[in-house]
Amino acid sequence: MRRATSEIATGTLFGIALNYQGLLQSRLDEFNQPPYQKPPVKPVLFIKTPNTRNGDGQPVVMPTGERLQPGPALGVVIGKDASRVNAEQALEYVAGYVIVNEFSLPEDSYYRPAVKAKCRDGFCSLSGEVVPVSDIADPHDLTLTLRVNGEVRQENSTAHFVRNIGQLIAELSEFMTLHAGDVLITGTPEGRVDVQPGDQVVVEISGLGRLSNTVVVE
Repeated sequence: MRRATSEIATGTLFGIALNYQGLLQSRLDEFNQPPYQKPPVKPVLFIKTPNTRNGDGQPVVMPTGERLQPGPALGVVIGKDASRVNAEQALEYVAGYVIVNEFSLPEDSYYRPAVKAKCRDGFCSLSGEVVPVSDIADPHDLTLTLRVNGEVRQENSTAHFVRNIGQLIAELSEFMTLHAGDVLITGTPEGRVDVQPGDQVVVEISGLGRLSNTVVVE
């Protein structure tokens, strides 16, 4: 049974950066330079603070003088508290899935996602319903599509995750408890685009439906 996102996905919003193979591969030259000299060996985690929560059909405010980029993503809603869960059992802790549009200002560093870029008011839109696990045959075979004013601007598949959902839950729950209602934002694929005031931004995920927001002037 589908339930309203506002009822079940009420916890912390955890974002995962660099979780698409194409995005990671495109940045390897940069990661091999000082000071890091190698790609990340663990999930690169950031948090979307409570003020970022937004919903389907709601406006997204573009800060004056800044660039704004949408971030289509699959959201995984935790259904029960998970601590030190192994990857094989991880999906037993999932209640369902939501569509996420993780808006951001352009990022200078994937190693240290900036709070100022990620945590503006209304910068994390979630679709209105949580789609139960039982309704999705394979969460690692879903097509994500970003449309701006009806034009396809990004398209990718969850088949291209660097770490699958089970691996993400296992690695995160190894050092912190994930609570029922928390949402894992599993990553945005390569090819982020800029949007402008007046643009209608739509994220579609196969089997989950669509999430729509309009960009407005600050």
